[in-house]
Amino acid sequence: MPIADRIVTRGLSNIVGALAAFAAALTSACAPATVEPTPDGPPTFVSLNPCLDAILVEIAAPEQILAISHYSHQPGGSRIERAVAQRFASNSGTAEEIIALQPDIVLASVFLAPATKAALERAGLRIETFDSPRTLEQSAAQIERMATLVGTKQPAKAVSAAMLSPPESGLPPGTIKAQVGPDPSVLLWQAGQIVAGQETLIAQLIKEAGFTSHAQALGLAQADYVTLEQVLSDPPDLLLVAGDSLGQQHPALGKLAGTRVHFFDPSLFYCGGPSVADALGELVELRRSFHEPAA
Repeated sequence: MPIADRIVTRGLSNIVGALAAFAAALTSACAPATVEPTPDGPPTFVSLNPCLDAILVEIAAPEQILAISHYSHQPGGSRIERAVAQRFASNSGTAEEIIALQPDIVLASVFLAPATKAALERAGLRIETFDSPRTLEQSAAQIERMATLVGTKQPAKAVSAAMLSPPESGLPPGTIKAQVGPDPSVLLWQAGQIVAGQETLIAQLIKEAGFTSHAQALGLAQADYVTLEQVLSDPPDLLLVAGDSLGQQHPALGKLAGTRVHFFDPSLFYCGGPSVADALGELVELRRSFHEPAA
């Protein structure tokens, strides 16, 4: 269901404004030089990372995309709809197949294997590497950098603001906190029964949506393991289950008094880019459902 149909909460417009402000606050000095089109047209790309795939298919013309990562062709491998992903060739990240495609630019994670990177550089290919964004500002900067590389007709800042912002609800502005009461606590229980640290993008989105971090209240840090017993003995107001371990499927979770248990798709928080709007939209909808404003 489109976010525009799902989000019916007061205060969303101020979040949209905040996200746009994050994008606008980034200085142009940090942006890379615009890529000039090749004699045959705009630059072509091969992407080796599913997070970068999701941004690329949104902002580049189809003919610019020579291949996306093979992960995006796998169910649940990225936020790209499978039907959309399958319009593009995929690659498994080997230097041989990338060199054979002869892209103008290779998009990769900062964790690109050194041997692969060296082989691509010897072949004369340009490589642009990206880290995983940990804040909304970093996510906006990543999108802006890619938009500049692609050579979009829209200003890069406008591209990032549009991609990060859920649609406005049309309701009057005002903070969610002021409209719907005290902030409920939330615990994001990821695959392997670990939690996200506070210096992560999803932690910022949780705060933006009007929740408090139960993990922080418990003194938990990035990737700390949380047992079923810990959850049952000190539960949050909202438990976001993003894994499928035995503990995360235990029937006792459904019997917790005063705790709402909700499955949260892991693909919503592994990347920045388009997944930010989806994640924030779902979190805001959950926040609204806790305390409906008085009639």
